Formats: sequence, C-alpha cells, structure tokens
Amino acid sequence: MDFSHVELSRENRIFRGQTRALLAEHVTDEVRGRDRRTGENFDEQVHLALGAAGYLASDWKPECDGGFSAIRRRIFELEIGRAHTPWYHWGTTSVVARVVQQFGAAELIDEVLPEVLSGDTRLCLGYTEPEGGSDVATCKTRAVRDDKSWIINGSKMFTSNAQNSKYVFLLTNTDPQGCKHKNLTMFLVPLESPGIEMQAIRTIDGDRTNVVFYSDVRVADRYRIGEVNGGWTVMRSALDSEHGIVATGGDGLQDVAAMAGHGVVMAEAVDQIASAVARSDCTGRRLIDDASVRYRLGRAIARTEAALSTPGMFGRVAIAQTMRDISTDLMDVVGTASALPTDANGAVGSGAIEHLFRLALPTGVYGGTLEVFRNMIAQRELRLGRP
Repeated sequence: MDFSHVELSRENRIFRGQTRALLAEHVTDEVRGRDRRTGENFDEQVHLALGAAGYLASDWKPECDGGFSAIRRRIFELEIGRAHTPWYHWGTTSVVARVVQQFGAAELIDEVLPEVLSGDTRLCLGYTEPEGGSDVATCKTRAVRDDKSWIINGSKMFTSNAQNSKYVFLLTNTDPQGCKHKNLTMFLVPLESPGIEMQAIRTIDGDRTNVVFYSDVRVADRYRIGEVNGGWTVMRSALDSEHGIVATGGDGLQDVAAMAGHGVVMAEAVDQIASAVARSDCTGRRLIDDASVRYRLGRAIARTEAALSTPGMFGRVAIAQTMRDISTDLMDVVGTASALPTDANGAVGSGAIEHLFRLALPTGVYGGTLEVFRNMIAQRELRLGRP
C-alpha cells in the first residue's frame, strides 16, 4: 500500500486543476527567469492575481473561518512549489498579519488585514541592525513617546522585500536603561512615513535586500503592536514561526522540514544534474559511467532525501547544509558549464545547479545563521545549556 498517495475527491481534483491553470497563466517562464536574475523572490502581478482569486485569504484563514481544508492547503502548497512561484515573502506577510491580529488595536486590524488578504499590502521585518548580528535583543533603534505618537530613530539591515511592502514590523528600544528583553516595543510602521530612507543591497548570491534608515519618523500610537516594553513576547511568536518552531497538525499533510520549499528546489536541481550526466556527449561518453560520478550523485540524492525528511528546525539546518555541500560537489562533477546561469547558452539544466549554488548561501542565514540554529537545537532539544 502506498501511504504517500491521497485519493482526491472530484471537487478537490477540480480545485487542483483550477489552481494549476491560474499558476500557468501568471507564473510564466518570463516571471521565473526574471526572479532568478533579480533575486526579488516576489512578483506583484502574481501576488495580486492570487489575492483576487481568494487564495491568499484561504491560505491565511483556518478552515473553520472559511480557509482551506487540510487537503486543499496541501494541494495549494504543492502547486505553488511546482510552478516555482516567486512566493517566499508571503510567508513573512502572513506571519506578521497573524501577530497584528493577535496583538494589534482593533482599528489597525481593520485597516491592515483586508488589504493583506487581497494582496494589495505586503509586510516585512525590521529586526536586525548593522552592528547587532543575530542577537536582535541588542536593539538600539529608539522609539520615544511624544504625546499620542512615537518618534523613531535608528537603522535596520536585511529588511528584505521592503521595496514591495507597505509596512515594516519594526523592533525598537523604548527603555535604554531597562533590562534586556524587557525594554523592547514593536510597531507596524508605514514605509511611506517621512524620515524613512531605503537603500538596496545586493547579497553575494545576487538577491535584493535593503538597509533602512529611520530619522525622526513619527508614528501614531495605534501602530504599536502589543504592550510598551512587551515587544519580546510579541516578536517571539513571529520568530518561532520563522525558525520552524511550531506545532504541526496531526493529519500528516504539512511539510516535514522547515524551509522545505528550498529543499524541493534542491531536489529538482539534483534530478536535472542526474539527467545531464546520463546523456552522451559528441564522443559517446557519459559522465555517469564514471564510478566516482555515480558515487557523488548517489550521495547527493541520499542527502537530499534525508534533509527533506528531517523535521522542523532540524530540517532547516539539514537542508541549508546539504545545499551548501552538494551544490559545489555537483558543479565539480559537471564542470565549467555548471557555472552558467539561467538563459545562458550551454547552461546545464537551465542553470539549475548555478542557481542552487547561489541559493545555498542565503538559505544558511535566513532568520539566523546555521550556527545560531545549532545552538538553539543544543539548548532546546539536547538541554545542553547556553553556549
């Protein structure tokens, strides 16, 4: 018996067909190619189309409130991945929207959520600071109360997708003399506010992120999320979701590993390399006939399967480390043509392995470095204490 196969009802088969048709219409080769070249990880036209069709609202809401059933949610996730949809930033928007719903003022919820679910509004994270590293609690961005408003000064690094967002979920220090973790306050700051300057940064892999400067930015108190100096509690729920420290449902339909979408990209790249080395060149030679190539390819396949089968935060580490290890190994197997990017003449597998090599670098630092996650595993799961 194949326990991995789920027999779909007629209605769910129709839903899958409709989802595939919508994605085929909007997630074109041009969209995918532009995403690889620019590193935006976002396409507004695609995002708005998904919002207009109700997919964003259905993905965000629980089934009891009109959202997807567990099976439809899984169908949607799989089809999004198979189409290589520029999609990663919806996860950030979705998580922040939940925090706003939980901790925000009623009028702010009414203002923000409808536009989030329609696709018109995106949300980004303002945590890391230029000198702060992975310890976001060392926050020096100041928020000072001024009657019914707050004045914010400081700067944030790696505010990804800020150029496509309306608000930033901003961590500030509201009591410089207070105890660490008890002097932080969160705000949902409109990015069009006077005093905000955004500068693009290109990471080593070619992705776009931003540094954002805040100079005497005035924010009404209604944009405060949670209690004054209670920001750590507010942010922790968002951090846990970003890190993959969340309980999964009991139906077995969720991704096993955190960041499994990146793992699927890795698996597809491995498949394309396997196909490439099995083809004969002009002399009739096949790379797969070399025992060392078979060994290294087999090792890459085994490690990819193991990483995708590793649960939660453990899987996040396994996927990122595996991507770093096997991308260089497979590029060495294929040779110089593996370094050619998408759309270049002679690129192997449409540039899949070159893309994987570049993607491996940021995957190991998203939401914290691999070293940070290994420390978290040591503390939370192995009970080894603080390093």
